[in-house]
Formats: sequence, C-alpha cells, structure tokens
Amino acid sequence: MSAVSDRLPTFPWDKLEPYKRTAAAHPDGIVDLSVGTPVDPVPDLIQKALIDAADSPGYPTVWGTPALRDAITGWVERRLGAREVTHRHVLPIVGSKELVAWLPTQLGLGPGDRVAYPRLAYPTYEVGARLARADHEAYDDPTALDPAGLKLLWLNSPSNPTGKVLSKAELTRVVAWAREHGVLVFSDECYLELGWEADPVSVLHPDVNGGSYEGIVSVHSLSKRSNLAGYRAAFLAGDPAVLAPLLEIRKHGGMMTSAPTQAAVVAALGDDAHVQEQRARYAARRTALREALISHGFRIEHSEASLYLWATRDESCWTTVAHLADRGILVAPGDFYGEAGRNFVRVALTATDERVRAAVGRL
Repeated sequence: MSAVSDRLPTFPWDKLEPYKRTAAAHPDGIVDLSVGTPVDPVPDLIQKALIDAADSPGYPTVWGTPALRDAITGWVERRLGAREVTHRHVLPIVGSKELVAWLPTQLGLGPGDRVAYPRLAYPTYEVGARLARADHEAYDDPTALDPAGLKLLWLNSPSNPTGKVLSKAELTRVVAWAREHGVLVFSDECYLELGWEADPVSVLHPDVNGGSYEGIVSVHSLSKRSNLAGYRAAFLAGDPAVLAPLLEIRKHGGMMTSAPTQAAVVAALGDDAHVQEQRARYAARRTALREALISHGFRIEHSEASLYLWATRDESCWTTVAHLADRGILVAPGDFYGEAGRNFVRVALTATDERVRAAVGRL
C-alpha cells in the first residue's frame, strides 16, 4: 500500500487546516470560499427522478440504460453542437474525478509514457499520471511540447482554477496538432455551462474537429450545473475507438453509476430551466464578490468563466490566505494548482447568498 501512496504528492488541502481554524473563529462564523462544492438545493425534478428509481435491487450497467445514453447524446448535440452522436460515442462515469485519476492507468500508460496538462491545473491530472507511473509535465502551449512519447494531452476549458476559456481557433489548432502527432486529447469541459464573459466551446463542435471525433474525448459533469456533486454523475463523449476499450475495462472494475443516479441524470440533462436558474445565482454572487475584492485591493485575472475568481494582491498566496482568514474568509491558495499560481488565490462562488453577503461586508 505504501508503494502506491508514496507515488502521490502530499494532499494539498491538509495545509489549509490552520487557516480554516482561524476563519472559523470569526464572531460571525466562517465564509468558506475554498472548495468549489455546491450549496444550493438539488432541483425538485431531479430529486423526484432519483426517488422514483429508488426501488432498484439489481446491478446497474456500466454503459448505462438506453434512456441515459439517449439523454447524453441528445444533450451533446443540443448544447455542444456535436453531430451524429450515437450511443457508441458516450460513456457514463462515476463523477469526473475518478476518471481523471484513473484514466492513464485504464489507457495502459506507464513508465516512459508522458501525460501533459496546463501549467495551472486541477491537481488530479498529475495524480493520475503518478498512479500509472507515467511521466508528467505542465505546459503553457501544448503545441510546443515534444510529441515523442506524449500519450495523453489534457485540455481544460473553462479552466479550474483560472476560469480562462480557450477560443474556438485555439482548440482547432491544438486538435489538429495532436492528430498530426498521434496524441490522444481529453478535454475537461466540466465548467462549460458557466461562461460569463466568454462562450466556451467544446472540442466536439464540428468547427473544432472538422466533423470527426478521432482522437478526442470530452469530459462533462453534472456536479456544478445541476448541484449533483453528491450524486457522482458525469460522462464522456467522443471517439468510440477510445471509449469502447474503456467501457470493457470499467466493466471488469465494476465502475458503474447507481441506477437511481442514472435516472436522475436523464431528468437533469432533459431540463435547461434549472441550469439557467443556477447560473443566475452564481452570476449574482460573482458580481458581488468581484466588486468587493477589487475594492479591497485585489486584481482579478481571467475568470471569464467557471465557478471561481482568480485573484491576486501581488504577494505570496499564503499571505493572502492568512489576510482573508483573519476576516473569517477561507480561500484556496494558488500554488495548489501549480507553482505559477504562487501569488494568486482561488475564490469560489459556491457559498450561500447569506455567506456571500457576509464576505462582501467584511471586505
């Protein structure tokens, strides 16, 4: 067991505990803007679908019910502009984090193979490479990478943590480069529904991929758009030649979404109204927090999409974390996402309206 755990970096969130205690000691309580976990209710129609499917004594299938696959293919075409998406082009997963962490292993990568991800990125991209004993590296421009031995290229737009959005032209250029060099592209698009000052585009859009899904897979989650983080509901869409062996591997591993959750996802993907209502909540919180941070002396960079504000006072992120903790506000230090974030903090929009008002007042 230690041989596996020794491959991994120290779990970063443990370093935040002293600051969390400081923030919690505030007379009016903590405002936790560190972890981007949803706090708003699960929409009623999704709860009802889950309850109606609660009598599910048999094993669910890894590939999901036909109704689930229909819901995913329909959403991918309606929302992302993808064309001619069949059941072979989609695969349910048990939340996106398990996929990110175990994808290199499931692809059969190992020593000598390389996994690349953005310079500022979700730490689990690196964790996945480490679990597979593959090499890993961060990039500023993926097309500047040496393609020799590069087996998996992660894109992330909108970005966690920065909220940066890759344009259609940028995505098109990267996909063409990856295909030229035989590099598999996985595009993490879990925040795609949350564009504020930009309209995020999927690699599944025909303007990006030329109408072919060869060598590309997108990752989508219902955690943020539908408040389903507790349900562990996500899916892949893209190249059937990649998804088919992943399906077989995941069958052997028993990596199946529960039957009630599958029914809930069908309901969630079939309804756009609740997504717009949740977007409106986040938009109001974003406006309030952004204005308060700027007034307090912060500069906001990128942040044109996603659930975070990427903020700096041009000092060590830990100095900023301490400064805000003294005011009862907990944020994530930027160096959790790479050394390039050492002077930034990530401020999540995932707090109740009441707690956001409290943070604004303190700032």
